[in-house]
Amino acid sequence: MKISEPSANRVAPGAMGIPVLRLGFRPFYLGGTLFSLVAIVMWVMALHGIAVAGHAPQMQGILWHAHEMVFGFVAAIVVGFLLTAVRAWTDMETPRGAPLAALWLLWAAGRVLVWTGPEPVAAVVDSAFLPIVALVLLRVLIHARNRHNIFLPVALGLFGLLNVLFHAWVWSGRADLALRAAYGAVGLAVMFVSVIAGRVVPMFTQNAIPGFVMRRWKIVEKLAMPIIILAVLADALGAPAPLVAVLAAGAAVVHGARIVGWRSWRVGARPILWILHVAYVWIAVGFAMLALSALGLVAHTLALHALAAGAIGCAIVAMVTRTALGHTGHRLVAGRAEVAAYWLMIVAALLRVFGPWFYARAGLLWIDAAAACWCVVWGLYLIKYAPYLTSPRADGKAG
Repeated sequence: MKISEPSANRVAPGAMGIPVLRLGFRPFYLGGTLFSLVAIVMWVMALHGIAVAGHAPQMQGILWHAHEMVFGFVAAIVVGFLLTAVRAWTDMETPRGAPLAALWLLWAAGRVLVWTGPEPVAAVVDSAFLPIVALVLLRVLIHARNRHNIFLPVALGLFGLLNVLFHAWVWSGRADLALRAAYGAVGLAVMFVSVIAGRVVPMFTQNAIPGFVMRRWKIVEKLAMPIIILAVLADALGAPAPLVAVLAAGAAVVHGARIVGWRSWRVGARPILWILHVAYVWIAVGFAMLALSALGLVAHTLALHALAAGAIGCAIVAMVTRTALGHTGHRLVAGRAEVAAYWLMIVAALLRVFGPWFYARAGLLWIDAAAACWCVVWGLYLIKYAPYLTSPRADGKAG
């Protein structure tokens, strides 16, 4: 597969029309980041006893928080990225204009209905989004004969299946199983980060730093995806603790070896690059904590947040800045807003994961501080990038 920095080498008919609907990243980055900010504010208010609960009795509390951060926020960013990336990889059109608006409205309707209910209607509408997008992307890749990337819409379809299972178990009163579906979805998102990072981080690093030497061991590359799948499945399915510990520790070692081969500590003062490496470090940290969790040494929720807030959160802030800059015709350089957002995301993850581990009595304080950092991250993003996402490309090209 050809991987390249975002670019637009031709002016398509879609260059005309509403700018926010010209390419998938625009509405989904905008809507997803705004929703994430609002959802975290509402979650923190609920934790403090402020009445913000929706009108869907089955989907409240931790179930709502887990579902909406994974199947709402993360799903929106992944879909925005894939709709844009598949177009770049195949040079074929992905939805824009009215079809793109319809996909976004379907996603937004899911967010509203999960909040207001009724749950059966919310389940149907929300569950339809990911499979439809997966089919759209699969059709484009098959038509382009791009078999190398067909696993991506397949993975998106599996993500959608986990969403269906989440709704089904919520409706049947099995909150424990619904949360396990969310655990599996977090693992699937981490696998997505691993696969994409494994392809682009070495290239981006060597392009940015001429002569930079990186090592990629075949055994590590072959094990990178399978070990994540096995560890995530073992954890989500409630496998015996020793097996979860061994597999999670194996995932930590394999992905730690990738970081060593990439020499991530030598990247230097290049924020738009080092944030990608930091996101990958969190994968190794998250699986190491998952192994400790299986041994009863760390709370499972902390290991989960190391993967969710650390690996996925840092990868998303890296993705939505880098790709948005490239596809809106701006220089791939992180300014003050981006650097502040990167550091605040790192701090948010550190506070949420390690604060409660070392001083559990102040658990809610750690969550409040992490949430505040998270909200500032996306507030900064929206202030700077909302004009980019809703305006024509700075260079006048399509996209």
